[in-house]
Amino acid sequence: MRGDDLADLNVFLAVAEESSFTRAAARLGTSQSALSYTIRRLETRLGVRLLTRTTRRVAPTEAGERLLRTLRPALGDIEAELLSLGELREKPSGTIRLTTSLHAAETILWPTCARLLRGYPEVKVEITVDNSLTDIIAERYDAGVRLGEQVAKDMVAVPIGPDLRMAVVGSPAYFAANPPPRTPQDLLRHNCINLRMATSGGLYAWEFEQNGRELKVRVDGQLAFNRSDLSLQAAAEGFGLVCTLEGVAIPYLSDGRLVRVLDEFCPPFAGYHLYYPSRRQHTPAFALLVEALRHWNVRRD
Repeated sequence: MRGDDLADLNVFLAVAEESSFTRAAARLGTSQSALSYTIRRLETRLGVRLLTRTTRRVAPTEAGERLLRTLRPALGDIEAELLSLGELREKPSGTIRLTTSLHAAETILWPTCARLLRGYPEVKVEITVDNSLTDIIAERYDAGVRLGEQVAKDMVAVPIGPDLRMAVVGSPAYFAANPPPRTPQDLLRHNCINLRMATSGGLYAWEFEQNGRELKVRVDGQLAFNRSDLSLQAAAEGFGLVCTLEGVAIPYLSDGRLVRVLDEFCPPFAGYHLYYPSRRQHTPAFALLVEALRHWNVRRD
């Protein structure tokens, strides 16, 4: 590799990720003309065109996409390794970028981070709440938090919370007008509030266990949301039944706004996991967070 290859590749990565020479120049603290010269030099050296330029945007060619798939994890590893030299300092430092669902952020991730940050003022944490299954490598996150069944097999997955359960709930007013379902199949005769999945765009099929076998029921009703908090609010106002995480429904169950049904058909399942690429070198700050989350059940108040 030539001495300037690594710098040129970093320029290509910035332009491709920003889809703009202007934004990439601002990100790298240089001029657009300097970036254009670097990209032309790299393309000439490789003998292939890496970027397609139009008046509105810049996009990778097929060759550029192939190079990007290799560059992102490789440069990420180099960056993390350089940051890991902070082990020579007295205290961990640097920024940890995380993506998580709202419920995991509220119940596990933020309480742990709040405790950790008080003891390590040089550590910074950036938390992005997003219910979709984010590509943490492409989006340059250090790690993500999702349910165990959602984590890709090529990731390191660390359990950070207890098993969870689903709960089917409805308001007393709704059940006053409709007999409670006794089996999951009875839901087909009820007005149910659907959940639109952020990742697939489809409606969530309600999941149960009956006679030792998994059962999915595709329900119907007047309403569908992509947020569980709105679904619970609608259910509390008598618009139908909702299937949601037990922990999310507890405040409504505790004060009587909602009543639970089909409890015996909702077994526990693997809870939240912290996941990250197996081959990536991590900073001392990240290792500290992993350890804190690993022992969340022991340390929580």
